[in-house]
Amino acid sequence: MTRPGRRTALLCALAAATALLPAAPVRAAEAPPPLRFADCPDSVPRPAAPERVECGRLSLPLDRHHPSGPHIEVAVSRVRASGTPAERRGILLVNPGGPGGSGLPYAVTKRAKLPERVRRAYDVIGFDPRGVGRSTPVTCGPMGGLFDSPGSDPVPAGPPAERAYLRSLRSMADDCARHAGRLLPHLSTEQTAYDMDAIRAALGEARASFLGVSYGSYLGAAYTALFPHRVGRMVLDSVVGPGDWYDFDVLQSRALLRQRDIFFAWAAGHYGLGGTPAEVRASYLRVRAGLAARPVAGFGPAEFDRAVYRALGRTERWAPLAGGLRGYLTDGGVGTLRPAGPFDSPESRTYEAANRIVKCADGPAPDRRDVVTDIRRTRGLDPQPVLTGMEASTCAFWHHRPAHRTPLGSPQAPPVLLVASAHDPVTPVEGARSLRRLLPGSRVVVLDDDYSHGVFASRGNACVDDTVAAYLVDGTAPTAEVRCPGPGLPAPE
Repeated sequence: MTRPGRRTALLCALAAATALLPAAPVRAAEAPPPLRFADCPDSVPRPAAPERVECGRLSLPLDRHHPSGPHIEVAVSRVRASGTPAERRGILLVNPGGPGGSGLPYAVTKRAKLPERVRRAYDVIGFDPRGVGRSTPVTCGPMGGLFDSPGSDPVPAGPPAERAYLRSLRSMADDCARHAGRLLPHLSTEQTAYDMDAIRAALGEARASFLGVSYGSYLGAAYTALFPHRVGRMVLDSVVGPGDWYDFDVLQSRALLRQRDIFFAWAAGHYGLGGTPAEVRASYLRVRAGLAARPVAGFGPAEFDRAVYRALGRTERWAPLAGGLRGYLTDGGVGTLRPAGPFDSPESRTYEAANRIVKCADGPAPDRRDVVTDIRRTRGLDPQPVLTGMEASTCAFWHHRPAHRTPLGSPQAPPVLLVASAHDPVTPVEGARSLRRLLPGSRVVVLDDDYSHGVFASRGNACVDDTVAAYLVDGTAPTAEVRCPGPGLPAPE
């Protein structure tokens, strides 16, 4: 049975850094010391001359409610505004998403894509959220076999497979408790929002502007709830929405089914996969079944589903996906289906651990029965769904249940700009409209006829980029929802 109110909410939401300087601790009831910057580690890319990136770190309380207790280190990067002092608008903190995305290099990579007038106006500030990258990174060890190669089939079909699936979730939760230890309850979005404000204070700024993408939108909404009077201008792109993480994961899994059907229709008549959507789907299923029966060099059904999940979120990845399906059917190789880089890299292990830990620290856990029920319902819509994004299912077996849900939004915060793609399967557009209700006066900018995740300074759409730049630089907010014409689907190659 679904716990009372959860289904209603579900439907309504349709939502070791050697190159860094030594840190100075933040003491209770005191402002943090100024951030001191030096050269960045080699993992942070260098911007084009004459601009430069610099890095520093802060020592911050593990638990903001107990500031005299243990501390963790948070790594920060900065690329200064390139304009004149008169053009400067302050700092723009940026977060790339996740939970688990490293923000230290993001100050460079995202800034390079921002409109020039935004680069001239803001010091772009990146940071690794607690538990990630160079900010006291955490792992969950084997994570219940997540990094096995090949992994077990992630879509359970039938009661024995469902019981094995639940056992793997329990093992993952046990591994996280064993390896994360005392950090486990404190790697939450709420605690990271406190870290953001400490960065603001350490930089001597009265307010912080913020650009958060995907999970970064959830983090931004948490910051507005805790520090509404510290918010400068905030852009939340590809919005998660204000519901519980598990409910969001279920919504995403259904949106991915719709997106995959669109992919099947798009590929029909091309790539040698069949002339109709049904024939392309049959080719897709043959590839997956073949890999499930006989993995290729460690690439099995779990690896296949991860590759599909990644590809469905950005239309520029559709042609490589279709070509990879054709390649397997032609010569049995996985070719472009296999993503670059190993899944079990240190960065990936930290990402996957932080993703579960943060989600499980942010709010209520699903009932174990709901996990099975929702998989069955999703398989009722399509027998072979993509469940890769169902990370919060692990929370059903979590060792530390949060005392409260992470607060999001505030009527006291200034208007926020929420940006969405009309057909984004990763963060459906309904999330932006749901979150807007918690941020009075805020506006939504929608890129119509677009099917990708990540919009501002990402899709190259002048309507979106100019609207957001005017808000960030001039403070000009739209008076109503903005609908920008989108690119449509790409032409098959």
